Amino acid sequence: MTTTLLTLLLGLAAAAPPSTQPRPSEPQSYVFFGFDRERIHERSFLDEPALVGAQLKYSWKELEPEPGRYDLKPLLADLAFLEEHGKRLFVQLQDVSFSKWVLVPDYLTKDPRYGGGVAAQYDRKGPGAEPRFAGWVARRWDPAVRARFVALLEALGRAVDGRVEGINLAETAVDFADSPEHTPKDLTPDGYRAAFQAIMTAAKRAFPRSHVIVYANFMPGEWLPDDDHGHLRAVYDHAAKTGVGVGGPDLMPWKKWQRLHSYPLIAARPAGVVAGVAVQDGNLAERDPKSGDALTVAELYRYASEELRLDYVFWGTEEPYYSRDVIPFLHARHRAARPGP
Repeated sequence: MTTTLLTLLLGLAAAAPPSTQPRPSEPQSYVFFGFDRERIHERSFLDEPALVGAQLKYSWKELEPEPGRYDLKPLLADLAFLEEHGKRLFVQLQDVSFSKWVLVPDYLTKDPRYGGGVAAQYDRKGPGAEPRFAGWVARRWDPAVRARFVALLEALGRAVDGRVEGINLAETAVDFADSPEHTPKDLTPDGYRAAFQAIMTAAKRAFPRSHVIVYANFMPGEWLPDDDHGHLRAVYDHAAKTGVGVGGPDLMPWKKWQRLHSYPLIAARPAGVVAGVAVQDGNLAERDPKSGDALTVAELYRYASEELRLDYVFWGTEEPYYSRDVIPFLHARHRAARPGP
């Protein structure tokens, strides 16, 4: 472990307020169905006691088709179905895409008060490569856009707080290929950090009984460990102060950049701060860079439980891993922990 990384871990742990809240002895397993929400009807999910519930995506666009008019019927129907079958719901509120699809309401993109509502993201395939389009992200740093997002959180909280297990905000990472030409003119790293902290505070205020998790993985304006401006660390500090949980997409034990950004902060979070990470497509195809051995579900579970001390693992459905490896492993572990008929 590098000196910089160790300092980061120790510094966060020392600054964190103590808590006496207990945490589960092992992570709770949810299935990350994403936008494939109809899959909650599958018997392989419903009949497996090791699977506590489902993590489902809902876009801002579908939940608020018009200003102040909220369509929560699909979410409420999914929630009622899961409750009927003894399963829990974790909502992932999506305001960012990694495709051509815009996930914010049309009124935000058409009304000039919202500055277009979204910003195009760009990435690069390698050093010196031309920036390429990589999706859309809501203008979270714009006070007018953020006010509408907060109103959505409040509407959701009034409807389902305490009934859903939790709600998670989409990842903090935004990418404009380090290009001034492609970066929104009104976006600054400090402003983005403050805006996201305000969203976290509002989310927890809207959901005082259900868990709120922020997918805090990377932040604009820094790249750890060498270009550290404290932005990501500040998000984790704010989470601890406001009762918000932490986590992110991708559970990849050997991935260099996650190990230098979110993973040490997740591992060093204070007691009482919940954490959840999603196992997404490609994660179980990872190989140990030293031995070349394929990653196993058992090793991934051990890393989630012992290294990151996760409260939730959101298992993706990529095949053949989901049916062949994930469900049998979780089933066997559940049976071993609860012997009997």
